[in-house]
Amino acid sequence: MTIAVASGKGGTGKTTIAANMAVSSPEPVKLIDCDVEEPNCHIFINPLIESRKNVGIPVPHADPEKCNACGECGRICQYNAIVALKTQPLVFPELCHGCGGCALVCPTGAITEVDRDIGVVEEGTRGDLLFSQGILNVGEAMAPPLIRAVRRNGQVKSNVIIDAPPGTSCPVVTTISGCDYVVLVTEPTPFGLNDLVLAVEMVRTMKIPFGVVINRSDIGDDAVKKYCRDQDIEILLELPHDRRVAEAYSKGELASESIDELKPLFEDLYVRITAKKN
Repeated sequence: MTIAVASGKGGTGKTTIAANMAVSSPEPVKLIDCDVEEPNCHIFINPLIESRKNVGIPVPHADPEKCNACGECGRICQYNAIVALKTQPLVFPELCHGCGGCALVCPTGAITEVDRDIGVVEEGTRGDLLFSQGILNVGEAMAPPLIRAVRRNGQVKSNVIIDAPPGTSCPVVTTISGCDYVVLVTEPTPFGLNDLVLAVEMVRTMKIPFGVVINRSDIGDDAVKKYCRDQDIEILLELPHDRRVAEAYSKGELASESIDELKPLFEDLYVRITAKKN
C-alpha cells in the first residue's frame, strides 16, 4: 500500500505526520520524501545514506551539419525551449520539458537528445526503515521529473509512506498519482480550511481515497470539522497543540520518540489506514 501525506498549504505539519507515522508503524515501511525542493524528513529520522544517483531529463542537441533550418523543431515546442532563426536552432535547456517532440519532427535527424542533470535521488536506512529522497538542483523550475524518479525507487514489497510537496500544483499531482490513500493534513484556521477545500477537490478529481488529520486541533475554530462533517470526510486524527512537539521539532527530533503518549496515536493512524486496503 502506498500512502501519501499531503496538504493544501505548507506549515500544517505534513512532514511531522509522515515521519512519525513511518517510525511508529508496527511493521517495516519505506519513507519517501517527494518534497524535492526542500526535503526535510532526513533531519528527523537521520538515515544512513547508502546510495546517491544523478537524475536528468533529455534535452535537444542540434547538429549544424545536418540542420536545414526548416524551423519544425521550434514550431512544435510549446515551451519555447528551442528556437530556429533560419540558422542552427538555439536551445534553452532550462525551459525544456524533455518531451522529445523536436527530435521526432526533425526531417533530417539533426536533433538528438542528451541528459541534463536536474537533481539526485538518495537511498538509505534507519534500522529496518527504508528511506528515499529527491533533492532538486538549485534554480531548477521543474520538480515532476525528479519526483517520478524518486517514486520509481519506492517500488518495494513493504508499505510506502510518501511526504508530498505542499499545495495542489503539478509536483503534488505527480506525487500522489497512483497512491492507494492520501492523508490531508490541515489546521483549524481560515487559511487551513481554504487550502483543505482545494486539496479535497484535487484528490476527489483523481479518485483517490482520503482522510483528514487536523493538527493543532484545539486552536482556531470549528469550521474545518464542520466542513468535514458536511462533506462526509473522515477525520483520522486530531492532534492538539503541544509545546513539546514544537520543541522536539526545533531540535530535529521525532515527537513520537520524545513524547511517550504520541507514539500509540501514530501507530493507530497507520494501522487504521492500512486496514482500508483490505
